Amino acid sequence: MPQPTLFLGIDVGTGSARAGLFNADGRMLGSASQPIQMWKPQPDFVEQSSDDIWVACGRAVRGALKQAKASPAQVAGIGFDATCSLVCLDAHDKPVTVSPTGNDTQNVIVWMDHRAIPQAERINKTKHAVLRYVGGVISPEMQTPKLLWLKENLRATWQRTARFLDLPDFLTYRATGDDTRSLCTTVCKWTYLGHKGANGEGWDKSYFQKIGLGDLGAEKFIRIGQKIQPMGEPLGRGLTVAAARELGLRPGIPVGVSIIDAHAGGLGLLGAPVTGQNPTSATLERRLALIGGTSSCHMAVSAKPRFIPGIWGPYFSAMIPGLWLTEGGQSATGALIDHIIFSHAAAASLLTEAKKKGVTIYELLNARLDALAQTRGVKFPAALTRNLHLQPDFHGNRSPRADPTLKGTITGLTLSATADDLALHYLAAVQAVAHGTRHILAEMNRKGYRIDTLLACGGGTKNPVFLREHADITGCKIVLPKEPEAVLLGSAVLGAVASKHHATVLDAMAAMNVADKIIPPTRGAVARFHAAKHQVFHRLHADFLTYRKLMCEG
Repeated sequence: MPQPTLFLGIDVGTGSARAGLFNADGRMLGSASQPIQMWKPQPDFVEQSSDDIWVACGRAVRGALKQAKASPAQVAGIGFDATCSLVCLDAHDKPVTVSPTGNDTQNVIVWMDHRAIPQAERINKTKHAVLRYVGGVISPEMQTPKLLWLKENLRATWQRTARFLDLPDFLTYRATGDDTRSLCTTVCKWTYLGHKGANGEGWDKSYFQKIGLGDLGAEKFIRIGQKIQPMGEPLGRGLTVAAARELGLRPGIPVGVSIIDAHAGGLGLLGAPVTGQNPTSATLERRLALIGGTSSCHMAVSAKPRFIPGIWGPYFSAMIPGLWLTEGGQSATGALIDHIIFSHAAAASLLTEAKKKGVTIYELLNARLDALAQTRGVKFPAALTRNLHLQPDFHGNRSPRADPTLKGTITGLTLSATADDLALHYLAAVQAVAHGTRHILAEMNRKGYRIDTLLACGGGTKNPVFLREHADITGCKIVLPKEPEAVLLGSAVLGAVASKHHATVLDAMAAMNVADKIIPPTRGAVARFHAAKHQVFHRLHADFLTYRKLMCEG
């Protein structure tokens, strides 16, 4: 009996590299994960190693093959996705330091690194026309502020670096030796104007001159990419002999142009038929891919560009070829919830209890919330936070306020620090994240979207409280994919396209995306409660700005 053809997705997230093997129907047969190292040499500095990341990819691939009981000969195509982190390589493809430590091993500025806030502020003051395509405000999480920081602060690094790559493009370069960059990475994070064409036509030389990076234009953009192609296009001659050896695969396997990790999640979600209906260009405008993790991304596509202040984009062909991508996001979601839990005085004892019971601390907290709803006589669990409110901008606001200097606030604290108090703080944090999503949706719908369906993936989708609060607070139904590892699936979609098993990305999505559970929002009293709480959400932000102004004037 012939062995099935498999497609390999390789995903590099903030804390790990993962690999997943999928069949042509989008069913995962095996996966594995490998942690990656991180350094934080100063506040707001977050660094990694591209060599460490590549080694982790190889270990994850071998683990996935083993779990799937598959041979390398079955792998017909490979797709890569990763966080939008910045990689520096010299002329010999060796790492170049991005760190104040001077250690060349630390050659990756991680997406969440905020060292370039001053550079981003200066860039935004130029009000260059390019900024219209990033919601009007560039983020320090994007690459041109980080490049400017390197030029101004690590001059030797600026001069030594022969290639500045987005991490997804580093992975495909390491795999194939082909320095083609992705429309996804360059359009979303480097200010490339995809609607003006591939192969370098979309770089705006005047923008780089105006912000102080004119030397990149003078070099004809060779260090940041002269050849730029849509996601899934096959690269070079496929996997090189050296890369095949390092990954435990066979040489020559087709490798597709890469994609950012959250956007891979979109490819693993948005094509799923819901209630028996395949998506069309019209119905896609009612859908949003919610990809949660350390941070969250909120992605929707439209046939025409939509300019929304504070929301990234519109990005042409940056996720689904031929469509304009609009991308909202929250800088800290899973990271915020974990911070609220594990910084609390009761966390240690609860964690011990959870381990003894063989459950997660989140399951324990969810059970406490159910018990508290009973003992305190509230009509629905969300009402437990009637007098406890949290504003979630602990790591700034990515969108729609687009202000990385914002801070979080909590109101309604008491002198108590019991496990029950921790459960309430946890619920308030989950609700705050969901109200942030509601705020993003409101701005998108105000500009022409009609989003009423969230297709969700990520760690939060394993948490029923997270899902319930997001459905009830946004008023949208939440659709969960049959394959929960939607990001890995999205990368495998690119592998299927690169191998020519599917002609287009949309064809591959239609074949490999499958919907599962649908969670409807609760109406009535719950909706009224959250309408009031959303007013508090906005009031907390306004109050924070008032306090900051008072202190600046004082």
